[in-house]
Amino acid sequence: MAKDNKKAPKEAKGRKNGVMKELIGDIIYIAVICLVVFLILHYVGQRTEVNGDSMDTTLADGESLIMDKISYRFHDPERFDIVIFPGPEEDGENPYFIKRVIGLPGETVQIIDGKVYIDDEELTTDIYGITDYIEFAGIAESPLTLGEDEYFCLGDNRPVSYDSRYEEVGPVSRSEFIGKIWIRIWPLNRLGNVDKR
Repeated sequence: MAKDNKKAPKEAKGRKNGVMKELIGDIIYIAVICLVVFLILHYVGQRTEVNGDSMDTTLADGESLIMDKISYRFHDPERFDIVIFPGPEEDGENPYFIKRVIGLPGETVQIIDGKVYIDDEELTTDIYGITDYIEFAGIAESPLTLGEDEYFCLGDNRPVSYDSRYEEVGPVSRSEFIGKIWIRIWPLNRLGNVDKR
């Protein structure tokens, strides 16, 4: 009987040590997950919120998005990517714009009779615009040849979008791109702090 009594405290101590090891393991696991999420959100992706109507109906005012900040280090932006870049200064601040890449480096962009032309061919694959007729051609009324690192960007809601058609915005250089939209996180029932004017 005496031997059994000595075993009981050892077993209780062993169980206690097992629980402590498991708890410490769980804490380390949670800390590692938090660190990975922190690193991803600060160096790979970043949460942002849509502000404005220039990307309707693709992105709506108030939607929360995750921006991919790293992929353009490995490949060039592609036509129809949705990108974020700083807009022209307003009241001492640079708002961030969200637009869709339409024209690529070296291409000639022109808006003729409300349609976008790339190198003298109508861009019929541009299915994103809220209207297929662009009333304001802006600087793209005449042929606009993009530089080797310049992109022509338009909002999907073309009638209200403040974008590359405006001289104050103009073509956007690749170095200005902060990232591209990766995923919409809220609200989840829609398709796909940024100023979309």
